[in-house]
Amino acid sequence: MNNNALLELRNVSQSYGDLRVVQDLSLQLAKGQIGCLLGPSGCGKTTVLRLIAGFERLSAGEIRLNGAAVATPHFSLPTEKRRIGMVFQDYALFPHLTVFENVAFGLHQMEKSLRGPRVMELLEVVGLAAAANKYPHELSGGQQQRVAVARALAPSPDLLLLDEPFSNLDSDLRERLSQEIREVLKSQNATAILVTHDQHEAFAMADEIGVMHQGMIQQWDTAYNLYHKPNSRFVADFVGKGVLLSGEVIERGRVMTDLGGLYGELPDAVGVGQTVDILLRPDDIVHDDASKLQATIMHKAFQGADILYTLRLESGQQVLSLVPSHHNHKLGEKIGIRLEIDHVIAFRRT
Repeated sequence: MNNNALLELRNVSQSYGDLRVVQDLSLQLAKGQIGCLLGPSGCGKTTVLRLIAGFERLSAGEIRLNGAAVATPHFSLPTEKRRIGMVFQDYALFPHLTVFENVAFGLHQMEKSLRGPRVMELLEVVGLAAAANKYPHELSGGQQQRVAVARALAPSPDLLLLDEPFSNLDSDLRERLSQEIREVLKSQNATAILVTHDQHEAFAMADEIGVMHQGMIQQWDTAYNLYHKPNSRFVADFVGKGVLLSGEVIERGRVMTDLGGLYGELPDAVGVGQTVDILLRPDDIVHDDASKLQATIMHKAFQGADILYTLRLESGQQVLSLVPSHHNHKLGEKIGIRLEIDHVIAFRRT
């Protein structure tokens, strides 16, 4: 663990009776860093956020903020003393207060003459200075969420927690707002941790992401590494699209597949003659009219600039290919493909 980390979770576990929802979880965030807990419903990510906030007392482990313990099984610093800001998925704005008054709500301990300038500074940052005198019902969902972020940042908390903050918004707005909020947090040098089930939100906002499954972080890494270098089948399946193509190890570091031979690192326990599963992303399969390797189009999903093709190889195995949309082929048609892969991710056949 880094002694300079603003937030540290050390071997944190949480149980409700016999049900263990968080298991021996550790992570750290440096000041100014944006982290994310990404995972399906029920994986324990929101429980971790509640433990950090002090809404629940943990069963085992330790949570530290700025080097000081704020939670152990025997001690829990009250939420209001942890200098933490919260942003919820339902915005939690006060309907009877204006935008200005909502942002100013948590500034009662600040000198009165400084409150107004601080509120307007943040409304400028989130692009809502002109809406200062409006009420929440007069704003769009995206605008309300920006107000909620400004309100959480107003007291200059040490840590900001965001609990599924964009889940009530449509997908296009979610991704755009994720990028906007990231810029706001970076401009304030804020340290934040986001909880979401949406990988696009995670990729747009976070510096580092922890993929959670069954109460544990499976991999804590950058978005690039989670997508291109997943350390488990679960991470490979949860992050991005892809298929697992079977292949036979014909020599150490070389696998023969229906798409030809591949070279790369293989799991230590895999020997010559054994079968492995190779992770192939849609961008690993390139459409090439000149290729002798043919595949049959089984399904196509138009995505604007691209078409995602599901292709059947002669063996019956299927792969995905992301192709520029001006290559518009028919179902059942055969097209030429070739493998263009930078590194091999292989999993031992179970």
